[in-house]
Amino acid sequence: MIAVGAALAAGHLVAGFVGPPASPFLAVGNWVRDLSPHPVTEWAKQTFGTADKLVLFLGVTLVLLAVVVAGALASRRRAWPGLLVAVGLGIVGFVAVTSRPDLGQLGFLAPIASLLAGVFTFRLLHTRALTTTTSGDRRAFLRLSGGVALGAGLLGGLGAVLSSRVDVEASRREVGRLRVADPAPPVPAGADFPGTASFITANRDFYRIDTALTVPQVSAQDWRLRVHGLVERELDLDFAALSGRRLVERPVTLACVSNEVGGSLVSTAEFIGVPLRELLDEAGVRPDADQLLSTSVDGFTAGSPVDAVLDPARGALLAIGMNGEPLPVEHGFPARLVVPGLYGYVSATKWVTDLELTTFAAKQGYWIPRGWSARGPVKTQSRIDTPHDGSATGGELTVAGVAWAPAVGIDRVEVGVDGRWRDAELATEVSVNTWRMWRVRLDLAPGDHRIAVRATDRTGATQTDRLAPPAPDGATGWHTVTVTVS
Repeated sequence: MIAVGAALAAGHLVAGFVGPPASPFLAVGNWVRDLSPHPVTEWAKQTFGTADKLVLFLGVTLVLLAVVVAGALASRRRAWPGLLVAVGLGIVGFVAVTSRPDLGQLGFLAPIASLLAGVFTFRLLHTRALTTTTSGDRRAFLRLSGGVALGAGLLGGLGAVLSSRVDVEASRREVGRLRVADPAPPVPAGADFPGTASFITANRDFYRIDTALTVPQVSAQDWRLRVHGLVERELDLDFAALSGRRLVERPVTLACVSNEVGGSLVSTAEFIGVPLRELLDEAGVRPDADQLLSTSVDGFTAGSPVDAVLDPARGALLAIGMNGEPLPVEHGFPARLVVPGLYGYVSATKWVTDLELTTFAAKQGYWIPRGWSARGPVKTQSRIDTPHDGSATGGELTVAGVAWAPAVGIDRVEVGVDGRWRDAELATEVSVNTWRMWRVRLDLAPGDHRIAVRATDRTGATQTDRLAPPAPDGATGWHTVTVTVS
C-alpha cells in the first residue's frame, strides 16, 4: 500500500511539471472513461447523474485497492508477485498517459517516475520486512515505512500545488469587464412567469455536463486558438486579439442531449463573444467542408454542421463571457463555442483551442463512435415546473413551465388534463434561440389528475407523445405529472 502511494505521489509530482493530465491516476480515470462501452456509459449517467465522475474515481480506486491487496497477500514470503503487480500497474499508467491527446512529448516521464518509485519502494520495504527479527528491527521498519508514507504525502501535495500553479481566477479578474459593441436588449418584463425557472439562469445554476474529470486550468495569457483545415487561410489568435474584436451579446438556451423528458439539463444565459461566422469568413471556408471539428484543451472533440455555425439567424459565437462577466472556469474559460439549436455534445466545446474545417466522412467527434448521432439538432421540448409530480393541491391552481426549440422558436404550448387539451398563455418571446415560459390556470375537481404538456414550434411540428430515451439523438415524449386535488 505504501509503495503504491509512493508511486502515485511520484507520478503526480512529475505531472506538476509536464502537465496535470499526465498524473497516472487521473490518466487511468480518463482512459477508463474513454474505453467504457456505450451501455455502461449511459447506465452510469442515468444512475449517478452529474456524480458519475466521482463514482468513476471511486471505482478506479476500489479496483486499484483490490489489485494491491491481492499482490500484497501473494508477496508475504516472496517479492516477485508484488513486483509483478507494481510493473503491471506502471504499464497501465504508461499506456493511459501516452494515449492522452493533450500531452506534450514529456508526458511519459510521469508514469515512468511512478513505475520506478513503486518498484523501488516495494523492494526496499519488502526486503526490510523479511529481515526484521527483533523488536528494534521492527521499530526501525515502522519508522522507515512511516517516513516513506510521509514523504509520499508531501511529494503528492507538492505535485498538487504545481498542478494548480495557473491562477485562473486571477486571469479572469485581469480580463475584467468585457467591452460589448452590440449588447443584448434588456429582457422584457413579460418574459418571466411566477412558478417557472428564471428566464436567465445564473452562472452558478447553469447546468454543467462535460467529459472533464478535472476542470482544465487555462489562463487567458496562455490561451491560443488555431483555425485550419479546409480553409483558404489559417488563423492563429491569442486572447488579446480575440477579445479586441467586435463583441456581441446574445441570449441563448443550451440543452444537453442527455436530458430526460422533464429534466433540468437546459439553461439560458446571455453569452458574449465574437460571431463565429465572422471568424470563419475570414479564414475562407472551402465548399467541400461540411463539419467544424472543435477541440478542447483536454482533447475532447465535437463536430458541428458548417451550415449551422454559418447560419446568421442562429448567430453562433466563440464566447468569452457569460451573463456580464468572463466565462466561469467550469463553463469554459477562456473560450467556448455556443451554437443555438444543437445539443451540446456536437456544438458547445468548452476550453476550446482548435477549430478544424473538415467533413463528417473524414472525422468524428468524441461521442459519435460511442453511439450518438452525428448532427444533434435540439428537439422541441416542454417541461412542467409547477406543480410537482405527486403534489397535493387545491382545485384552483396555475400550471407553469418552459418550452424550447432553439433556432426555430416556440409557437404554441398546450396543457392536457386527463386527456383534454387547452392552450396555455405564452410569455413574451425574447428570441427564437431561447426558451419560452408558459402557464395556464385550472379549476380541477377533487381527485387524482394527470397533467401533460406539449409544444409546437414555428415549423408547425408538435412534440410526439412517443417516449424515447436520450440516446442516440435526444429524448422524446410529453412531460406528465400527477396531482391530487383535495
